[in-house]
Amino acid sequence: MAKPVIYGIKNCNTMKKTFDWFDDNGLEYEFYDYKKQPVDTAVIKRAIKEYGWDKVINTRGMTWRKVDEDTKQAMNDDNAVHLAVEKSSVIKRPLIVAGDDVLLGFDDASLRERFV
Repeated sequence: MAKPVIYGIKNCNTMKKTFDWFDDNGLEYEFYDYKKQPVDTAVIKRAIKEYGWDKVINTRGMTWRKVDEDTKQAMNDDNAVHLAVEKSSVIKRPLIVAGDDVLLGFDDASLRERFV
């Protein structure tokens, strides 16, 4: 089985919690750092298709708050992909891809169900 890929930003409390969870459970993973690598648009499109742009884009975060109102009003799936590429900090974290599964956000029960 391929290692899950955890997408996100290293210096984020939710990401640290996710890394700790995987480490504490003895699970290997790959980390895809949005600050060092370009956003994988195929992964973002896949997540948006499964969850909707309004779940993949963190509309509670500081990055979203700084987005101008016209852009917010025009938001749809395609525009969300463009925004994610332009401002990777707006993507909800973590985004975990494991085979056919895409998991969004830290949820112990979901992680346990999928990986333990």
